[in-house]
Order: sequence, then C-alpha cells, then structure tokens
Amino acid sequence: VVIGAAAFTLPIVARRLRLPAVVLEILFGVVVGPQVLGLIGAPADQDAIELLAELGLLLLMFLAGFEVEFERVERHGIGSILFAGAVFGAIVVASWLGTALLQLGTKQHVFLALLVSASSVGIVVPALRATSRSTTRLGQVILITAILAEFLSLVAIVVYGALVDQGVGLQLLAVPALFLIMATVLALMRRAAWWYPERFERLFSSDDPDELGIRASLALMLVFVGVSLALGVEAILGAFLAGATFAFLFRETGMLETRLGGFAFGFFIPIFFINVGLTFPLRDLGDPTVILQAVILIVVAVVVKLIPAQLLLLQRFTIREATAAGVLLAGQLSVIIALADLGLALGLLSEGLRAGTILLVAVTAILSPVLFRALAPPLEPAVPAPPVGEARVVTPRTARG
Repeated sequence: VVIGAAAFTLPIVARRLRLPAVVLEILFGVVVGPQVLGLIGAPADQDAIELLAELGLLLLMFLAGFEVEFERVERHGIGSILFAGAVFGAIVVASWLGTALLQLGTKQHVFLALLVSASSVGIVVPALRATSRSTTRLGQVILITAILAEFLSLVAIVVYGALVDQGVGLQLLAVPALFLIMATVLALMRRAAWWYPERFERLFSSDDPDELGIRASLALMLVFVGVSLALGVEAILGAFLAGATFAFLFRETGMLETRLGGFAFGFFIPIFFINVGLTFPLRDLGDPTVILQAVILIVVAVVVKLIPAQLLLLQRFTIREATAAGVLLAGQLSVIIALADLGLALGLLSEGLRAGTILLVAVTAILSPVLFRALAPPLEPAVPAPPVGEARVVTPRTARG
C-alpha cells in the first residue's frame, strides 16, 4: 500500500519541486525503511519488494539500451565517433588519476574509475531537448560521447567484474559469446523484418489488442537475460544489449517506447529506487570518513568530465561550450546505481562508497541540467521555410535494410 501510493504521488511532488523523481524515490525508501520509520522492515515485505525491484532493474537497463540513438551516431560518420571515443578515453584516464585520492586497493580503484567514467543518456537527452540543442553540433558531440561513455563503461565494468569474480579462464569468453549471440539474433531478426515487414509493423501498432510490441520487447529482454545467466554474465548486460538490439534494428518505434516506459517508469522502476533507499546505509553517514569519501567522489566525478571536455576546443567550440558539455556529461542517474550495486555484490565497493555513489547521483542529477542551461541557454527555435509546392509524405521502412 505504501509503495503503491508513493509510486503515484512522488513524481507529482518531484515536478512541483523541480527535482528528478529518482531522488525523492530513494529518499522515500530511506524514510519508510527499517532505519527510520520502519514501515517496511519485515523479511516477507523485503522479499516481495526485492523481486519487483529486480524486474524494475532489468527494465531500467533494457530501456537504457533502447534509448541509444544509432541513427544519430551513423549520420555523423566515423570521425565524430573517433573524437567522442578520444574524449571518453581522456575521461577514463582522468578518472583513474582522480579516484587515486581515495587510496583504495587496486581492484577497487579500477572498478571505481570505470564507474565514475560512465555517463547518463537519460540526463543528456532531456537537457539537450530543453535547450533546443539536440540537433546542433554541440548537442551531437555531447550525445555521441554520452552514448559511448554509458555503453563502454557498462561493458567494461561487467567484464572486469567477471574477471575479479572468477579469475582468468574460459569464463572470460562468456561476454564475447553473448555478443556473438546478440549479433546472430540481430541478423535473423533483420532478415525476417526485411522479408515480412507487414508482420513486424504490427509490433508498433497503437491499437493492437494483443500488444505484440510489448510482448516482443519483453520476450527479447528475458531471452537475453536468460542467456546471460546461463553464460555466467551479469543479467544487467543482457537486458541492456536486448534494448540496444531492438533500437538498432527498429529505428522508428512509434509509440512502443512510450508504452514500454509507461508501465516500467510508472511502477517497476520506482520500486527499484525505493528499494535502493530501503537498503541505504544511513548509519554510515555518521562516519566522517564516509562523508569525506562521498565529497571527494562527487568532486572527482565532476572534474574528470570538465577537464577532458576541453578537448572540444580542438573542434572550434568556445570554452563556455566545452565547460557546458563537461557539466552535462558529469550528470549521473539510474544506471550508475545499478553498477554500484554490482560493485557492492562483488566486494569491489564498500557500503560507504555505495552511499557516496547514491549521493553523487542525487547531487549531479539536480545540478547538472541546471548548470548546463546556465552555460548553454536555450536557442531560439528555427523558423521553418514556407512550403514549396505540394508536400510528399514518405513513410520510413519499419526495419533497417
């Protein structure tokens, strides 16, 4: 009852306070959890919530892959991808140097450097749209860099986690095997969509009573998750790759993404974040060492994006634009929390550093879009040219040929 009411009311309150809903959902979990009010504390309650939270996590990672805009990446050619890769490489180096301030062991240091290197497409896209910069040169550079940072960090963390957990051996071939299976599934689906486009068009119909689009999406996610578990790979990578596969194959998804996000962000994903609050190590914040680590982590996570972003000066952007890009790339959201939970499970993050990661998300999710808007104010919308002759409507192919 408590969680159902919260899943409905918290986004309304968050919008009025102009805060990301994820921040209030985590805070709500802390308040109603066993460490404060104790409204949710019995093992039976926690078991049921953890089951729903696990499904919310998988849906979160699936939609994170789903939102990768491959068409934008392809449109700008290999040059833009290489430059974005160079920026990301500089971010990784800066993260390694910056996280050395925390004086961790080598394994923990590597994991935290990869974690801090990640970015959030979920913050970048809304901020670019709000400032009318999605289609500008600056916006495209930021977006491609964010996509690479999110994807490569996730893959690197999962591979490194497998290396730490199981050591060097044949098990490391599980991740390449997962990618090979993904490529095979992609090729088969692509061929089927090319030969039977009318059947695949039903996946994106808004009035299909059987909701085949939802069923196909969830089936693909569960298949990839199942294959990942069978190979001994983290399920979150399988869910992410399933979403990315769907996004790569079908460039025009119509209302499918909206309908998927409707029930995912409307209920299951909020339960995941509330569960993060329920397990938040609140007592650890009384330790000055934990607070100091959290402050260092937040400062480092911002600086390691600001400095490499100055590479944009080589592309004839201004210092203000480069700084705005660094600020926006520093914003973190949901994916980093999932990766922090993975680090905690593998023993690569302490409870205190996980708490610091959650505080990092809370701070940057609020400040990053605000500072970007101040440094890169909204552009005036372009005035469309008057139509010449009769317009011709071109319907894009359902699947990429």
